[in-house]
Amino acid sequence: MQFTWAALEENISERVRGDTLTRVGESMRRNRRVVWLGAGMAAAALALASCSSGGDSAGEASEAPAAESAEVAGETAPPAEEAAAGEEIVLNVATVNNGQMKDMESLAPEYEAANPGVTINFQVMEEGDLRSAVTADVASGAGQYDIVTIGAYETPQWGANGWLVNLTPYLEADAAYDVEDILPPVRSALSFDGAQYAVPFYGESSILMYNKEVMDAAGVTISNNPTWQEIREAAAKVKTDSMDGICMRGKPGWGDLFAPLTTVVQTFGGNWYDMDWNATVNTPEWKEAVTFYKEMLDESGQADPVSYSFNECLTALKNGETAMWADASVAASMLEADDSPVKGKMGYAHMPVVETAESGWLWSWNLAIPASTKQVDAAADFIMWATSKDYHQLVGEKLGWSLVPPGARTSTYEIPEYKDASAAYGPITLEVMSAVNPVQPGVNPQPWVGVQYVAIPEFQDVGNQCAQLVADYLADRISVDDALAQCQDIAQAAGDAQK
Repeated sequence: MQFTWAALEENISERVRGDTLTRVGESMRRNRRVVWLGAGMAAAALALASCSSGGDSAGEASEAPAAESAEVAGETAPPAEEAAAGEEIVLNVATVNNGQMKDMESLAPEYEAANPGVTINFQVMEEGDLRSAVTADVASGAGQYDIVTIGAYETPQWGANGWLVNLTPYLEADAAYDVEDILPPVRSALSFDGAQYAVPFYGESSILMYNKEVMDAAGVTISNNPTWQEIREAAAKVKTDSMDGICMRGKPGWGDLFAPLTTVVQTFGGNWYDMDWNATVNTPEWKEAVTFYKEMLDESGQADPVSYSFNECLTALKNGETAMWADASVAASMLEADDSPVKGKMGYAHMPVVETAESGWLWSWNLAIPASTKQVDAAADFIMWATSKDYHQLVGEKLGWSLVPPGARTSTYEIPEYKDASAAYGPITLEVMSAVNPVQPGVNPQPWVGVQYVAIPEFQDVGNQCAQLVADYLADRISVDDALAQCQDIAQAAGDAQK
């Protein structure tokens, strides 16, 4: 099903602000910390609750209006207290170790130079570590971070729960920021009840990336809309002793292995739940999809798939260690960067499918402000700088136009230099993001909005446990039947909490 931006915005807005997140909010209020974090995460949150705030220094408040804390079930979170004027400001930023985020860190001195007295302190982590640390800190109100990098999955749920600062007053007060320029489906996915709780650093879907020179040498043609069966055959044809045919994520984690694998399951006809929140993991569709994934990697993939996630596959494709990779569309800009060994050699296509018309995901990495910070105004000023039109110009001029964060602003795709630099992947990025249907990405309807995740607070724990089981299957430590049977029980417990 082809979606326009307006249709995507309408669908996401209706569902995100409707029954799904109403249930999310009710579930959060019923299970305030324990369900969200799980037993281990709750212990971490309690331990962090005694820590002092990471923002113990401050400066003058900016001219932006003070942000209002969200109200949940009549319970108003206390407003964050700005630190005393006249002191140095140190903003602690927790972020993921993706290339785009590292670029932000490298350009932060530009912001510091324009804002004397402000220091930006980055704490860069692996994706799984980031999620664990930030969830524990934000849920407990420990205040270790002033700015956090979170996904589209967490944002509306955390906003509904009062864990994040409402950014709407800041965004509306600064006409130059032009919040309407943010891509509509991304903006809607970051909102709850009409308020926006994060701003996108970059947005993405997922695409197939392949080395055209390798394919041409093997006489293999990749279509713009391939099937998974075609890609499996192509991977087998181009595999050699020195090059894998395809690289796919296998590292355990709901945001690692299960990001692409969930889309494979969906296009094979499976999903996590039916419309009544009954788990549907232990089904023929899941078994076929997971078995296919393993068999393709056994035939043509990396020798140790459970050690590979985004960064590892990116490196393998750049270094000529693999011929193909199906993953986040943002990777294309890194493959086409000036220092990339495969710049100009790559081809890009829609994610492979089986029973659905599309199988790409919809995601964004975003900057948000925990409600516990004492430096709201300063934090808001920095995140608006890092997601502004001017920042996109700065990246292009300082680092190269191919490295401008994609999938966040419409105006980015109108910059002549960026259009030239992204000619290989810019159009297909917009194409796949427009084609994705986050309301029903699979064959059957689902009671939540989201593609590669289930929009319930329990999903982090469910996804991580099930990803470990599937990773054990990929590593031949458990059978597929045992893995799915155990995952079914784990998923059903979370599904029962939504009924």
